[in-house]
Amino acid sequence: MQLNIQKTKNSFKKKLLGLQLKDGLLFKTLIYALLIGIGFVYVYPILYMVSISLQDLSDLLSPSVLYIPSKLYLENIWTSFQVLKYLETLFSSLTVTLIPALLQTMVASLIGYGFAKFEFPLKRVIFGIVILTYIIPPQLIMIPRFVLFNDLNLIGSIWAIILPASLGQGLYSAVFILIFYQFYKMIPKALEEAAQIDGASPLYIYFKIAIPLSIPSFITSFLFSFVWYWNETYTSSLMLNNVVETLQLRLLTFVSSYQDLFPGDAALINEGVRMAATLLIILPMLIVYLFIQKLFIQGIDQSGLAGGEQ
Repeated sequence: MQLNIQKTKNSFKKKLLGLQLKDGLLFKTLIYALLIGIGFVYVYPILYMVSISLQDLSDLLSPSVLYIPSKLYLENIWTSFQVLKYLETLFSSLTVTLIPALLQTMVASLIGYGFAKFEFPLKRVIFGIVILTYIIPPQLIMIPRFVLFNDLNLIGSIWAIILPASLGQGLYSAVFILIFYQFYKMIPKALEEAAQIDGASPLYIYFKIAIPLSIPSFITSFLFSFVWYWNETYTSSLMLNNVVETLQLRLLTFVSSYQDLFPGDAALINEGVRMAATLLIILPMLIVYLFIQKLFIQGIDQSGLAGGEQ
């Protein structure tokens, strides 16, 4: 009898704690609870935004309606669509987001490869300057940059955003240079030496060996660069000078734009309309995430496998 009780206790302890702590039921429960809690913190604002944007004025004022609208109300979305000039502004937003993100990723890769694989005078000093471009707050250099671009007649043009990205001075470019630098440092020298013995040039090695191996870094850098450029408002408002409008800049002036479009209905703007406008702005990011997440996860997996093989 005591032996059976002891076996039961041991079996219960084994299931609860596992042979190791990581495979026990208690540890898994804590991990899943933590992940669900973190997920809820991120997902709740989006669910709240969708709920409010689909409510009419009566639902917004009714204390009985909390999260689920009494009826599907799409007028808020259509109104926000008009105020934002969505299709027109979406195109300009993609222009000042997609092009700089692509250029920044490619240039950061080339710069990171140069620092990782070549020796040249003042290499450490120059690399330190690159790091400083990330450490120094961008607000400190914004006025000199604005004066320079104004002298070059670039203020109010998308080139004010594209040109720095193409020269390695885009939004947080130093971060992506470091990502590529670390990745290229892990590539075995034996691969390069074998290619050099076969007569391959440095550019051939970069395009045929380094780039195929660094696809995970390209995916990661492009995704973060795209998101950061999409959410940028400070630099865009200063450099584009309202000549080129983006969705984020339209959101900053949403109330005044609403009043200009509906001069007699200024009182009708409410939380539902504002939430619908915000939802429309983050919608492209959600769509990009749905398509990119698989490639992003594959990139992380490939990066881990590459590191293991090396």
